[in-house]
Amino acid sequence: MKDHKSEPWFPAAQAVDEPVAPSVVRRVLAYGPDAMCVENRFETGGVGAMHSHPHTQISYVVSGRFHFTIGDETREVGPGDTLLKEHGVPHGCVCLESGVLLDFFTPMREDFV
Repeated sequence: MKDHKSEPWFPAAQAVDEPVAPSVVRRVLAYGPDAMCVENRFETGGVGAMHSHPHTQISYVVSGRFHFTIGDETREVGPGDTLLKEHGVPHGCVCLESGVLLDFFTPMREDFV
């Protein structure tokens, strides 16, 4: 179910798994017009291709290890790390060890629903 915009409660059991790349699955969680939370599950070797968008994005590494590139800089990140991707700045990642990222967008990503 992805038509839950502005619902104050969204049970995890209602989230829809959406394959977005080999070894990468996205689940749109709570969202409203000004913000969105998305869970991304990566298997080792999964790639979040380099891209940019007009949204500001914060990623929280729940588990796993990733090589992340933001702009011209690449770093290895792991559980508890957070990353800020300003609107328009190219970014992407490669999963080194299976894990989960929580992404927060402002405003919400219309293209995800």
